[in-house]
Amino acid sequence: MFCLRLRLLLQPVTPVSAVSRLSAHKLASLQSVTKLPPNKVQSLLYPFSGLDAYLDRSVDTTQFQLFQPSVEDMIKAEKLFCSSPSHTIDYFISAERMDHIPALHQPEVCFIGRSNVGKSSLIKALFSLTPEVEVRVSKTPGHTKKMNFFKVGKAFTIVDMPGYGHRSPKDFVDMVEPYLYTRKNLVRTFLLVDGSVGIQKADLIALEMCEDIKRPYVILVTKIDKCGQGALLTNLLNLQEVVKTQTSCCFPQPFLVSSLRFLGIYLLRCFICHLTGSIKLTNTSQS
Repeated sequence: MFCLRLRLLLQPVTPVSAVSRLSAHKLASLQSVTKLPPNKVQSLLYPFSGLDAYLDRSVDTTQFQLFQPSVEDMIKAEKLFCSSPSHTIDYFISAERMDHIPALHQPEVCFIGRSNVGKSSLIKALFSLTPEVEVRVSKTPGHTKKMNFFKVGKAFTIVDMPGYGHRSPKDFVDMVEPYLYTRKNLVRTFLLVDGSVGIQKADLIALEMCEDIKRPYVILVTKIDKCGQGALLTNLLNLQEVVKTQTSCCFPQPFLVSSLRFLGIYLLRCFICHLTGSIKLTNTSQS
């Protein structure tokens, strides 16, 4: 029934460019998801639902389900991640210092995290419907050395920040902190944590920095396909305890993603569009 409803909602088919049809990831669009079994669809759109059955009934799951948009909302968000002549998605600029970054009026979201946590891979997955957008991904930690800006039409900008920790740029702090403190159109920072290893000391330092800045941020749990569900749940509950006891500016819900298997990508697209005011949710209680 779930897949049937999704098929009906996606008629007529969401337009995708010829380039996308040729080279996009096989799960880039919700249209391709309709061909999968209902339980697979559910876990792709709402990744936490795949873990819920393994949790003890005494565990409060409310914080994991604060942002639960409808499929209709995800379809609206997907359209904004499709490039067109009137809505161009493309790499914009790279910068090492704030004075190299032009002032932009559209809302901005940025992604920070440890080297090799999967920032560039995640952004590439978000842009998978426009594969001609060049998002450089490397297996070598510390590949991103500059702040890389990607414009999504006139709607918003996504910023890929250098990684901290192993092989991070020597001037990482001088590069990133001024941006986080002073960028007026920054609406949300996404702090990425590797779900296969859990929150690390370097992540706690980054979390403290986000708290000091006192601007809203969100935790993204990456690589959720790289470990067993027991280990992922342990890491996730440990992370939630940190969020509950050590943060005041962090959105209570962590977002679970896998760039490889596309788990949570549709939900994240929708959340970004919501934060930047690019779409209006059908459920106005979402925040």
